[in-house]
Amino acid sequence: MVKIHNFGAGPAKMPEEVYNILRDELTNFEGTGISLLETSHRTAPYMNLNTEVQNVVRRLLNVPENYKILFLAGGGQGQFAAVPLNLISRTGTADYVVTGDWSAKAAKEAKKYGKVNLVLPPTEKYVDIPDQSKWKLDPNASYVHICTNETIHGVEFDFIPDTKGVPLVADMSSNFMSKKVDVSKFGVIYGGAQKNIGTSGVALVIVREDLLNHALPICPSIFDWTITYKADSILNTPPMYAIYIMGRVLQWIERQGGLDKMSELAEKKSKLVYDTIDQSNGFYYAPVAKKVRSRMNIPFRIGSPAGNDALEKEFLKGAEALGLIQLKGHRSVGGIRASTYNAVTLEEVQYLVKYMKEFHEKHAK
Repeated sequence: MVKIHNFGAGPAKMPEEVYNILRDELTNFEGTGISLLETSHRTAPYMNLNTEVQNVVRRLLNVPENYKILFLAGGGQGQFAAVPLNLISRTGTADYVVTGDWSAKAAKEAKKYGKVNLVLPPTEKYVDIPDQSKWKLDPNASYVHICTNETIHGVEFDFIPDTKGVPLVADMSSNFMSKKVDVSKFGVIYGGAQKNIGTSGVALVIVREDLLNHALPICPSIFDWTITYKADSILNTPPMYAIYIMGRVLQWIERQGGLDKMSELAEKKSKLVYDTIDQSNGFYYAPVAKKVRSRMNIPFRIGSPAGNDALEKEFLKGAEALGLIQLKGHRSVGGIRASTYNAVTLEEVQYLVKYMKEFHEKHAK
């Protein structure tokens, strides 16, 4: 059987070491003799796990004490609604920096609950992040929302915006825990776990305590950050197994050397792919401006900037035959996309690059 190398954008590859832990603990969680899948969320073993996962988040990101760590159902997209429901009441308006499909979806959702100001002019091509001098920020905004890494388009922020005191809210779903972040420069950080830190079903939210207690009256209790914090993320039965898996993945990151090691590997892996693209004399084409190329999600076309459908289908077919899977670009943009999250090894990326070079040599004319 061909060994599988998963470059999917999410749910994404997880570390083999974590799979071994999950297998060993599946039917006997923390020596209880039963699986976590059938354990009450009110028992000491689960409540201890809940606390430990919060602690490992705090250690890895050096989260200041005045920030609260929450686990919520609904994934990252659930927070598209939760963010305005919890924050927009402060002034009734919010700024959204749209740099791809996910931040566009977040802005669309926020319009249900207040006035949304689009900081950048609308565009159909997300290939860059304009200099902040071109942004039209509203000093009266309740918050400024960004997506630090656009999974579909492969655009990643290479700076933390200066919002002049307005709370900065960041969707970090697809580059969470891939590098160190100065949490103190954000009001809220959130993301779904299924790309870089676990599996689907849970969102991790880090919120500065002064931004609690502002929820709109219509905010469902399950999305109210203040209620969730007071209940220690156990208001009702939480997505326990997803939280458990996230904890095991974060502990694995610690054992690997923490976020410094993850960042080092992210740079090496993405550079291998981008160098192969850039040195292909136009056979491969990466649409994103070099300064904001994502280290996590690398979209590219074959044959021309618009792509060559026949070549791309042949590339994907040949890749799958070698065990290189889930390389097809998102349905909205097409092409190829390689996601090089934390769990994707350097050796796997080298294997992909070897195939890319061989495919180029075969078809370059």
